[in-house]
Amino acid sequence: MRKIYSALAWTVAGAVVVQAAAIAFAFGGMLNLVSEGGVVDKALLESFQAAGVGESGFMIHGLVGGVLIPLIALALLVVSFFVRARGAKLWAAAVFGLVVLQVILGFSITDMPYLGLIHGANALAVVAAASVAALRVRRSPSATIEEATSDAVAA
Repeated sequence: MRKIYSALAWTVAGAVVVQAAAIAFAFGGMLNLVSEGGVVDKALLESFQAAGVGESGFMIHGLVGGVLIPLIALALLVVSFFVRARGAKLWAAAVFGLVVLQVILGFSITDMPYLGLIHGANALAVVAAASVAALRVRRSPSATIEEATSDAVAA
C-alpha cells in the first residue's frame, strides 16, 4: 500500500506540472494569435474554434485540473486509510483539501480574475504537499509489530 500511496502522491505532483505546461502553451498560442492580427473575444471563446496554436492547452488544463487531479487526490485519501505510516492520512487530507481549493479557485477566476494569483500560488502548495506526502511514506519506519524478546526474561 505504501507504493500505491507514494505513486498516487507523485502522480498528483506530476499532474500539476502538466497543468503549468498546458496553460503556458495555451496562453502562448493565444498571444501568437493576437500578434498575427487575430482577436480574442467572447465569440471566439464560445465557438471553440480558435484554430490557433495552443488551443488544446486550455482543454488539457481543464480536464487534468478539473477531473484527473481531483480523482487522484481522492484515491490518495482513500488509500491513506490503509497505509500504516505516520502522517499518511494527514498529508493525504492536506493534498485533497488543497486540490479542492484549487478547483474552486479555478472555476471562480472568470468572476474574480484576481483569484488567479491565489490559484497559481496554491498550485505550488499542491506540489509541495504531494511531494512531502510521497517522501514521508518512504521515510516512515515500518508499522509492523515486532515481538519483544529479551535474553533477560528467558528462563
